[in-house]
Amino acid sequence: MANGDAAPSGAERFCWGIVGTGVIARRFAADLALMPDARIGAVQSRALDKAQAFAAEFGATVAYGDAEALLADPAIDALYVATPNSLHVEQGLRGIAAGKPVLIEKPIALTSVDVLGLIEASRTHHVFAMEAMWTRFLPAVVAAREQVAAGRIGKVRRIRADLSYLRQEIPGSRFFDPALGGGSAFDLGVYPVSLALHWLGSPERVTGRWLAALSGVDLRCEFVLHYPEAVAELSCGFDRNGTNQFLIEGDAGAIRLDAPFLKAQRLTHYTTAAFGCSWRGPRLRNGLAGKLLGRLPMPGRSQESYRFAGNGLQFQARAVMDAVRRGEIGCAAMPLAESAAVLSIIETVLAQPPARTF
Repeated sequence: MANGDAAPSGAERFCWGIVGTGVIARRFAADLALMPDARIGAVQSRALDKAQAFAAEFGATVAYGDAEALLADPAIDALYVATPNSLHVEQGLRGIAAGKPVLIEKPIALTSVDVLGLIEASRTHHVFAMEAMWTRFLPAVVAAREQVAAGRIGKVRRIRADLSYLRQEIPGSRFFDPALGGGSAFDLGVYPVSLALHWLGSPERVTGRWLAALSGVDLRCEFVLHYPEAVAELSCGFDRNGTNQFLIEGDAGAIRLDAPFLKAQRLTHYTTAAFGCSWRGPRLRNGLAGKLLGRLPMPGRSQESYRFAGNGLQFQARAVMDAVRRGEIGCAAMPLAESAAVLSIIETVLAQPPARTF
């Protein structure tokens, strides 16, 4: 169960077609091997030799150098699109038009308007489509959501999260190339923003700021999502190694998705006993000192482990497979409308002139 390998009784093996042969495609393919009722039917790349090497390594039935051949393959039950950000919408729309359910790597698009186009296509053709926001499906995140819903920390008042990894700005790097959908918000910021919406829904108001890289894309972003009775303070960047934790504070305690939260395998719980009668909330700690402090015993603090094999992409694959088998065109845990809302928030912040410094 922890590997996302629970299969419907008597179900045939679900046949995936993978578009792209990069790092994330390789991780997805490796995680499908953990699922007894899934297999890789085909892989497609513009470079046929890369597709053939990928197919040989991961046991795909066939390799294609042509997208039309993949779309015409009757054995394929769904497509996983794992190409550069700038190609996601075009390839997703082609898959939908061909009647193939699509799981599109994040960010699903580079504008919220493009997501609306995917929503319309999905409804028109009655074909499943979802963004591959795999973190939402991790056992630790599912457990945290259930516990918050059950009232374990009271009413949510604040969410704080940071996801930042130091990257050198190298010419030609996809992380900094505007034409390829570069920037910290598209690469990293979508995670904390999407999870904040997972708990709090769409905000009433969005504020924030960003710092430009030499290429013009965002080197660092901060987002503040304002709600009637809560606030989400989120950040991302290529300018530092951050805390990479996700903290949900309620009026009776808190739950932290421990670092790195995008592939969380542990939850830390805090109650008011950890801080006395005055609830201030735990700090987001970084570095070796923070890790050591996090291991020290403290009244009112407890931890839960949710370890899993592989990279963690198998859980979203399971959600897609189950939904497609039920004849659904979307997933309640990751609706396309929330994918559009995430991009709208990013657009709101990036529409402002960049800050000179933070």
